[in-house]
Amino acid sequence: MKAEYDFSQGRRGAVRSSPGKTRITIRIDDDVLQWFRDQVISQSGGSYQSMMNDVLRHYVLGQYEPLEDTLRRVLREEMALYAVHEESP
Repeated sequence: MKAEYDFSQGRRGAVRSSPGKTRITIRIDDDVLQWFRDQVISQSGGSYQSMMNDVLRHYVLGQYEPLEDTLRRVLREEMALYAVHEESP
């Protein structure tokens, strides 16, 4: 520990986060939090908070196309490919 610290360049106030981000406090079950931390460790680094954010974003974006619509779209795409292969000599 130093005998003196220089706070002449210090600023008062809250720590600011990146634009487009909001700092919140939420309660997460221990096992869920541990799963995300384990995933980060198994991938040799990263941020479990960023991973949680990505999972939430993926879920939210997936809500715009119901599963039935997704299934119909994929089947149409696959059937179109199948029809092309059937017509080829």
